Amino acid sequence: MFDWSKQVILLTGGTGSFGQAFTQYLLKYHSPTALRIFSRDEFKQYEMQQRFQHPCLRFFIGDVRDPERLARAMDGVTLVVHAAALKQIVACEYNPNEAIKTNIIGTMNVLNAALDAQVERVLGLITDKAVSPINLYGATKLCMEKLLIQGNSYHGKHRTAISCVRYGNVANSRGSVVPLFRKQKETGTLTITHKDMTRFWITLEEGVKFVVRTIETMQGGEVFVPKMSSFKIMDLARAIAPEAKHRFVGIRPGEKLHEDLINHHEAINVVELADHFIIKPGNVFWTKDKRLTAFDGKTVVADFSYNSKTNPHYLSILDLQKSLEKLF
Repeated sequence: MFDWSKQVILLTGGTGSFGQAFTQYLLKYHSPTALRIFSRDEFKQYEMQQRFQHPCLRFFIGDVRDPERLARAMDGVTLVVHAAALKQIVACEYNPNEAIKTNIIGTMNVLNAALDAQVERVLGLITDKAVSPINLYGATKLCMEKLLIQGNSYHGKHRTAISCVRYGNVANSRGSVVPLFRKQKETGTLTITHKDMTRFWITLEEGVKFVVRTIETMQGGEVFVPKMSSFKIMDLARAIAPEAKHRFVGIRPGEKLHEDLINHHEAINVVELADHFIIKPGNVFWTKDKRLTAFDGKTVVADFSYNSKTNPHYLSILDLQKSLEKLF
């Protein structure tokens, strides 16, 4: 049984949308021994410190690009939640070097520091953009996932377990379309990339709960994918601003019309459970250890894929309105 009260947690990207929601949930339901918030922005850390004011919180100003600072922050840590990343698609396309330094090299630094510190569990947050990537952000997150999962081969006798979660766009997170549409609603016109675009839908709270449950059940090597509903971008626009006009601006560089969470090439390693999928690694470290083979799920068909367009579960305009009401 996983005991949250005994955990010393390092949360990279801790002042971001996920980091703040994860912190709020943990302090409410699972107060750990210590929760170390690791991020670059001292003002956001100050704001977060004023907001939560909890004795278990520690604030480390640092960058995942800095291995020495990570090593210091990792001392005594039992659990790492790696959420730090540059995630704006257009910014990553324009600044590829910076995206690689943070998302790929930064993840290498987190992994190495965790292995050296003999951390018990490491969980990385991945995005649907990492599946069949067509933009640099997605490619860096794919590299991040590969680095972390393969890191299970290097833990040696210390048994550090490393897993990842993949999920889609988080509703109302910083930089998402929901706050953009809400702001544009005041002007009477919403800018829409393409009328046929679809996306997966998950709220911050749902994402946090999934991460918490994954941490409690992970064994190392898995990629966990929650089952989610899809939505049409036009339906979201109508749910937020039913009277607004629409101006179509075209798909941005590196953007997909529909998103994938699992592609058919991965199907051979996919296990389906009631409310999520698990992608098992094809690595030797998985098959040699019997503790990593037991899942109460079923295998999927050979050409299985999980795509926002072909997903059978869609949110209606009314569903979206009800979900949005809970966010605001």
